[in-house]
Amino acid sequence: MEVFGSINLTEEQLNNLITPCYIINETKIEKNLQILDYVQKTAGCKILLALKGFACWKTFPLIRKYLAGISASSLNEALLGKEEFGKEVHIYAPAYSDNEFNQIIEIVDHINFNSINQWLLFKDKVITKKVKAGVRINPEHSEVKTKIYDPCAPFSRLGITHKNFMQNLDAFNGISGIMFHNLCELNSDSLERTLNIVVEKFGFYFKNLEWINFGGGHHITRPDYDIKRLINIIHEFRKKYSLEVYLEPGEAIALNTGILVSTVLDVFENEMNIAILDTSATAHMPDVLEMPYRPEIKNAGMPGEKPYTYRLGGLTCLAGDIIGDYSFDKPLKRGDKIMFGDMAHYTMVKNTTFNGVNLPAIYIYNSENKELRLIKQFGYLDYKNRLS
Repeated sequence: MEVFGSINLTEEQLNNLITPCYIINETKIEKNLQILDYVQKTAGCKILLALKGFACWKTFPLIRKYLAGISASSLNEALLGKEEFGKEVHIYAPAYSDNEFNQIIEIVDHINFNSINQWLLFKDKVITKKVKAGVRINPEHSEVKTKIYDPCAPFSRLGITHKNFMQNLDAFNGISGIMFHNLCELNSDSLERTLNIVVEKFGFYFKNLEWINFGGGHHITRPDYDIKRLINIIHEFRKKYSLEVYLEPGEAIALNTGILVSTVLDVFENEMNIAILDTSATAHMPDVLEMPYRPEIKNAGMPGEKPYTYRLGGLTCLAGDIIGDYSFDKPLKRGDKIMFGDMAHYTMVKNTTFNGVNLPAIYIYNSENKELRLIKQFGYLDYKNRLS
C-alpha cells in the first residue's frame, strides 16, 4: 500500500520545508474522490465529508466537485462546512447546548439527535425551521476491535437502543431519518452485517422515513476494499425500502494522501540510540498513542531490520511522547528529514499546542506538475490566542 501519497519532493523542496509540516497531495485526494463518486453514481447514494476526520478547507473546492456535502459534530464544524463547502450540511452531536442550538438550526440541512430527550427538547424549533431531523440508533452490534472506537460497546452513550426506541415510538413524530455509526477503518462486509441487524431491529419503522445515514468508518478508498459489495448492499437496500442513503466517511477521502515531515534535532544514547524530532506523537499525531499504532516511515524498517536502530521521540516533556523504534540504512544525524506516511486524516483535526510547541505547517502538493504550496504556517499567536 502506498502510504506516502506519491509525494516525491526534489532535494531543493525538501531542504526548504518548514518542519514539522503536513504535505497533502491534492492529486491523490482527487483519485480518492473519483472512487467515491463512482460509488455515489452507481449505488445511487450520497457521500458526505466527515469533518471530524479531515477538515483542511483549502481542499474543499476540489472535494465539493464530487461529494454531496459535509457532516459536522459541532457548531464550529457546521459553520466551516457552510462557509467553505457550500453544499449539504449535516450535524450529529451527543448533545446540543441551548446557547448554540439557535445558531446550528440556521445553518444545517439535516440534524441528528442522540436521545429522545434531545429531540423532544428541540423538536419545535426544528419543525419551525423545516430542517430534516433524524435520530441516531445504536444497533448494539460491535465490529470495531479497539474499545475506545466502538460506539456499540456496553453502556455506550451514543445512540438510541432498540429497547428505548420501542418504549418511545409515539415520540418520533416529525423524524424523517435515522443514522447509525459503528464502523472504523472497516470493509463492506462489516457494513453488511451491521445493516442486517439494523433492518432486523428497526426495519419496521422505515416506512415512516425518507432517508437513512450509514455513518462513517467505511474504508472505501483502501486498495482491498470490496466496492462491488458496497454498491450491491446500497442498491438492494434502496430497492427494497426506497430511502435516500447517506454515507459520511472522513478517512476515506484523505486516506494515503499526505505525509508528516519532521527534522532530527538531536541524537544520543541511553542503552539504545535515541533521536529527538521536531514533531510530537502526543501533539501532532495523537492516534499513535491513542489507538495505538506504528506509522510507516519512508526508507525505514522494523527494529534490527536495517543496520541502525533508533527510538524516535517527540520534543515535548511527556515521558511517553515516543513514536516508536525504527531502523535505517545510515546513522541518523541532526538535520535529517523523517517522513511519516498516511498523515492527512485525524492529525490536523486533533493537534494540540501542548508545551507550546508549534502546530505543523501545511503544504499542498500536486503530483502532476510537482508544485508545492505552503498554505499555512503557525506561530506564537496561534498558541497565545487559544489561551487567556
